[in-house]
Amino acid sequence: MAVWLLDSERLGRAVGVKRIAGRLLKQPAREGVIEAQSRLGQLLCRDCDSQRDRRIGFELLRQAARAGDCQAQLELGRLYCQPQHREPAKARLWLEQAAAQGSQDAARWLQRLSQRA
Repeated sequence: MAVWLLDSERLGRAVGVKRIAGRLLKQPAREGVIEAQSRLGQLLCRDCDSQRDRRIGFELLRQAARAGDCQAQLELGRLYCQPQHREPAKARLWLEQAAAQGSQDAARWLQRLSQRA
């Protein structure tokens, strides 16, 4: 249900819907469901103003990425490219893993990262 809400073009942008989806994802993420960890991590990192929530989101993304979730790997790679995190080696690591799984977005981010180096 939460994934459907977030993926809905019309509903997925609404703050209230994101809040509901986050609540629905919380328990499965705690239980180690990789897709829930990935989606909740993305939600917390992208849409929360709280440092605490972003730290939790980052950790959820790391767990999902280590388990092989391509979206989590891509998101971590992007986050490590941002000025507030700026860790190119970690960005490259996660982007390479996502690209190896066929992510075209990850391949584009890797190109950008190589051009900056």
